[in-house]
Amino acid sequence: MTLWEVSTATPTESDARALARSAVQAGLAAGAQVEGPVGSVFVHQGEYGEGQEWRVSLMTSEARRVALQGHLVECHVWENPQVTWRELGASDGCADWVERVTRAD
Repeated sequence: MTLWEVSTATPTESDARALARSAVQAGLAAGAQVEGPVGSVFVHQGEYGEGQEWRVSLMTSEARRVALQGHLVECHVWENPQVTWRELGASDGCADWVERVTRAD
């Protein structure tokens, strides 16, 4: 089984928790972690910037990864949010849990 971590960042903790909650309640992610604030250094629209953000990491299955990405973009407070993903290794118990929770019925 292939598991995925899908991540984004938000300007506030409440925005991060709202995204995490909506994705888990929709069955698109088995679980989420909210971390922050984290320091950010970036170039956006041609300008250098620094600030603080809240990171949201969600664990999902191969079958739900694309839908989760779309959900995060659609529900995000930013117009063009950064959404990234990476493949995860996991114990059999963890993988079974993620597959079971995110199974589309």
